[in-house]
Formats: sequence, structure tokens, C-alpha cells
Amino acid sequence: MLVIFWVCAMYPLTGAAGGPLDSSLLRWSRVLGTYVNEQGQIDFQGLANNPEELQTFVDYIATTSPGSDPAVFPSTASRIAYFINSYNALSMYNVLDSGIPETLSGWRKIPFFVLKRFTIGGSKLSLYTYENNIIRAQGEERVHFALNCMVVGCPRLPQTPFTAEDLEVQLERETRHFFSETRNLQIDTDRKVVHLSWIMKHYREDFLARAPSLVDYVNNYVKDKIPSDYTVRFLPYDWTINIQNKE
Repeated sequence: MLVIFWVCAMYPLTGAAGGPLDSSLLRWSRVLGTYVNEQGQIDFQGLANNPEELQTFVDYIATTSPGSDPAVFPSTASRIAYFINSYNALSMYNVLDSGIPETLSGWRKIPFFVLKRFTIGGSKLSLYTYENNIIRAQGEERVHFALNCMVVGCPRLPQTPFTAEDLEVQLERETRHFFSETRNLQIDTDRKVVHLSWIMKHYREDFLARAPSLVDYVNNYVKDKIPSDYTVRFLPYDWTINIQNKE
């Protein structure tokens, strides 16, 4: 009981009218706090041995969403927080349900993202459709630094859920952290080249809706500004499942 009280005090998890959202998101909070380390790596084997908390949150997602229960999500922030948490939880569940594969490279992306469907607020959707038709339609490009498909190339997975109350702070934090990592941003001053994460290429149109160029977009979140005449290239994406190293 003391642990539950502490988590609730540190991370207020409230919906528009309280109720199921509070308890279900609390369980997602426990999953993140227990099985995700500071680097965002996941203890999938430990989670597979104790999947009840994750299953409870997945069950909640199946019945409740901004589409099925709009009164529970009255603000844009509450909807986007739900979308991020639910996408991440379903991706985590999908890794377990897929037998914890070593990688999602090549053809493995198709069953994981396209063929397998999940119930979200009563509707059957693949992760691909959910992200591209619903989440991206919200017009918040920073979700790309929060959505996580559980591979090494993804942004860091935080140890706490996204919430409506703190969403702006959380998205800013994760965006700045993303560009602080050399795996996502490398600058070659000698050759006047900037190497960016493949995410910036794949979702280019979302970022260009906010800035004239990808370099201009990145410059909003870094201390040392990148010259506008630098050539942009993209880094390889690592599709290895982001399993926590227990050694």
C-alpha cells in the first residue's frame, strides 16, 4: 500500500472523471518503473514472468479510448498522452506475444506492425494504422520522440507514463534528450555534414510542417546550432529488440 501511495503522490494519474483511467494507468506506471531502466531498456523476461499489470492496461485500452469515450479525454493533451501510453504498451505487449524476438528487421516488421491487430476502444487496429491514421493526425510531431516500438533505434522509453498535466514538459524533455544522444545526431564540422536519426527521414513531412528544414527543426532543441548549409544524411536504424542487459 505504501508503494501505491507513493506512486500516486509522485505521478497524479487522473482522467476527466477519475475511475478506470486512474487505476489502469497506475498499473502501466508500475510496469515502466519495474521493468524499464534509466536507459530505456526493457526487462522482457521479467515482464514475461509477471505480465498481469501490463495485461490489465492492455485490457483497459481495448475498451476505452478517445474515440469510444471522448468525455474521459476532454483535452488534446489527454488524448495525446493516451495515444503515446497505449501505443507503447501495445508495442511492449506485442514483443511478448511475438515470443520476444531478437530483432524486427526485414520481413519481421510486417507481422509486428501491419498484420497483427489490437483492440483499441472497441476498434481493431494494427500498430501501423494506429500510428499513421490516428496518432500522427493529431498534428503533434514531438510524439515521434515519445512513441516506442521497443527496438534499440527508438527514442528512450521513460520510466513513467505520459500524462495530460505534464505532457508539454514531457514532450520537450524527450525531444531535447533525443537530440542530445549521438546515436540520433552527429555533426561532422570538417565535411559540413549533419547525420540525423532515420526517424527524421521517415517522418520528414511532420517536422517540416513546423520548420523550414530538418536542420531548422533540430536547432530548436540543441544548444550548439547547426549551420544551415550543412548537408543532411541519415544514420542506420537499429531494429534489435531493446532488451535490458542483466550482466
